[in-house]
Amino acid sequence: MKIKNLSMTFFVLLVATACTAVKPLNNDADIVFRNGKIYTVNSDQAWVDAVAIKNGRYQYVGDENGVDQWIGSNTRLIDLQGKMMMPGINDAHSHPFQGGSSLVFNCDFPFSSTPDQVKAILSACLEKNPDLVWLEGGQWTSNFFKLYDVGEPVDFLDDISTDVAIYLEDDSGHNAWVNSKALMLAGIDGSSVDPKGGTISRNPEGKPNGVLLEMAAQSVAAIIPERSVDEYTVILSSALKLANSFGLTATNEARTPTRVLQAYHQLEESQELTAHVTTSLQTPFGLKNQKFDLQSLIDLRERYQSKHVNPGFVKIFSDGVPTASRSAFMLEDYTTDEDHPHPTRGSTHLSPEELYNALLSLDEEGFVVKIHTAGDGSVRMALDAIERVRSHTGNLENAHRLAHAGYIHKDDYHRFKALNVIADFSPYIWFPSPIIDSLMGAVPSPRAGQYFPTRSLLDIGAPVLTGSDWPSAVETPNPWPAIEAIITRKNPYSTPGYEKSSLWPEQAITLPEALKLFTLSNAKAMKLDQVSGSIELGKSADFIVLNNNLFEIGVDKISETKVLSTWFEGREVYLAP
Repeated sequence: MKIKNLSMTFFVLLVATACTAVKPLNNDADIVFRNGKIYTVNSDQAWVDAVAIKNGRYQYVGDENGVDQWIGSNTRLIDLQGKMMMPGINDAHSHPFQGGSSLVFNCDFPFSSTPDQVKAILSACLEKNPDLVWLEGGQWTSNFFKLYDVGEPVDFLDDISTDVAIYLEDDSGHNAWVNSKALMLAGIDGSSVDPKGGTISRNPEGKPNGVLLEMAAQSVAAIIPERSVDEYTVILSSALKLANSFGLTATNEARTPTRVLQAYHQLEESQELTAHVTTSLQTPFGLKNQKFDLQSLIDLRERYQSKHVNPGFVKIFSDGVPTASRSAFMLEDYTTDEDHPHPTRGSTHLSPEELYNALLSLDEEGFVVKIHTAGDGSVRMALDAIERVRSHTGNLENAHRLAHAGYIHKDDYHRFKALNVIADFSPYIWFPSPIIDSLMGAVPSPRAGQYFPTRSLLDIGAPVLTGSDWPSAVETPNPWPAIEAIITRKNPYSTPGYEKSSLWPEQAITLPEALKLFTLSNAKAMKLDQVSGSIELGKSADFIVLNNNLFEIGVDKISETKVLSTWFEGREVYLAP
């Protein structure tokens, strides 16, 4: 008994020694940050004054006096001068390859652009690039054709060019506006049948009018020549540099074509990645002549898994968006109007049985599945499928997530916790704004305003993540307006007409809750919480230094926050000019 107690005492002392990070011999820190207001997002040690970093990891986290023992003759010392340091932001739902394409190659215009501005911008792009075969760009606001009478949409674009195919995405990223050249190349005419999960908008004579919804848009996108891996490498490098400038140290590529995955691998091989990346491999549901191929997803995961890139996630689109297009699947009818005279609840891209079978096979292979479920009907269908999978396997380990699940019936709240399903929210765009106006016009009140119940889910312990969905409806992946918006439920910008309105203010959360969502909770959703997401001993030194202490400024000033520097694995990947 005495020997056993002695062994236990030795074990306790060993653990205590490790936790206080006593310095071994010849282990001087590479970098020490001191004299700061360091918010760790670690509930056991929320604030510290100093950190020491060795080989890209935290070897000391604590007070000023304790850090001295880690300082050697070659240690770089950085005085934070009272500035706030915190873990880097993790964007758990974004589209860097699309956002980067907009930065590098596409012809984009602001969401607020008028028809005249759209025409001028597109014409200038064509003049600058006379050899183009396809002109890709966007993004027109969801209510564009309600706000402006442009006549026949296809004719408007044909006035710009009938020689170059034009493909413009809307702000949701789900719908397209095309000219007659694009329709011709896609083989879409008056006799074409709407694809499953999509709509070819038509004029009174039954001819395509140039607006394509959901899978109809994807059928055209599928024939646009794909960029090379080298081009995607340039695109992703530009996207990640922009993300770093806003404090991001991890991102989830929410829909990842194979060449994009190869480009991430190329950046990894050349040691040019400046963030952790998880990639949601795309599936072909709703596209013609393509079938779900589980083995190809397994092969991609095995081939491209690396230190900084995790392809263990898969994306399935279940429905569309609950804006003017009315393509998300709802439990109750949308409103009717002159353009939508017939009651509808939207539709799904696949049947409940197809979703269940895909989920079951993916879950059994260890994939985490992100299901696009923008309508409460689609949310329920996905929860039903996940519940069947859980009953079949008895395994709750893979925390599948429901993307854009802003509309959730209150009877389904508890199922997120019970089934370990993450509500994938996008506070970057879910506040009073033009895209929300489109949503409010399509969904009946009061249901329309009961959008993304963050407070309700957190109160019952249900998991929630946050993502930018960049470039859908946002121009950059800047998280600071989103952090303000999820706290205030108000528009964080000085947008005329939205100064006093709020969106379901009862669902507001606190600053500490918001910061945890954007850091540690998102890291957990991305399977990075043992590596990143908080400032703790042994974790990767992924952190940012801010111009203001978020806890000492008004909440309405959070959106104006500037990142002074961003650090990934202990190296500076962004320094403010």
